[in-house]
Amino acid sequence: MSDTQAKATPRWGRILFKVSGEAFAGEASYGIDGEIVQRIANDIVAVREAFDVSVGVVVGGGNIWRGLKGAGAGMDRSQADYMGMLATVINGLALQDRLERAGQPTRVMSAIHMAQVAEPYIRRRAIRHLEKDRVVVFAGGTGNPFFTTDTTAALRAVEIEAGVVLKGTHSGTGGIYTADPKLDPTATKIDEVSHIEVLQKGLKAMDSTAITLCMDNELPIVVFDLMGDGNVQAILRGEPVGTLVHS
Repeated sequence: MSDTQAKATPRWGRILFKVSGEAFAGEASYGIDGEIVQRIANDIVAVREAFDVSVGVVVGGGNIWRGLKGAGAGMDRSQADYMGMLATVINGLALQDRLERAGQPTRVMSAIHMAQVAEPYIRRRAIRHLEKDRVVVFAGGTGNPFFTTDTTAALRAVEIEAGVVLKGTHSGTGGIYTADPKLDPTATKIDEVSHIEVLQKGLKAMDSTAITLCMDNELPIVVFDLMGDGNVQAILRGEPVGTLVHS
């Protein structure tokens, strides 16, 4: 897109993009698949080029370490969760590298201070980066154990005044279903649902803390297939992609 060509107006002017750590592993169960990270970065760059939108990203760390798994093996839960937070920083740096190679200025901000590799998370500084057209990758979780990166996504979205949380899935389901479609062939996809219904029916969207935080702040969530071509752009155009969770 040329500098003189106007960008489209998106459905939401600021988005928080949630990417699970497992997505970074691709077909493998562990580690970082460079092609997948490049694909995610390309999607973000394409969105920034096509729309007048600012983008924050929260990355998980499940491709490297999961706190609950460590706790299940007898490790102290807080220690295991801190290890998971460090894993999210590794993923955040990988995504930053791919974004900046594609010409998109990016900042990694960590809730756990590690000045050599990431900026400390400061809300006002994060907003200023977004205003300067930088993508901000939020790593380190909330900085506290016992909270998931889903909750981090909801919290950061509220803090930076994002209009929506885009929760990208990598399982190929592409939304919220009445049951697990891999286990129940009668499961049907839900196009729209309220936050309270997600909680009452125990639907698999985000964890209950994240859903409650979004509900309290009237923040919509779109659960969609991360691997679908052009899905993020379609969502920003207002097309019915995935499942919309709203008040």
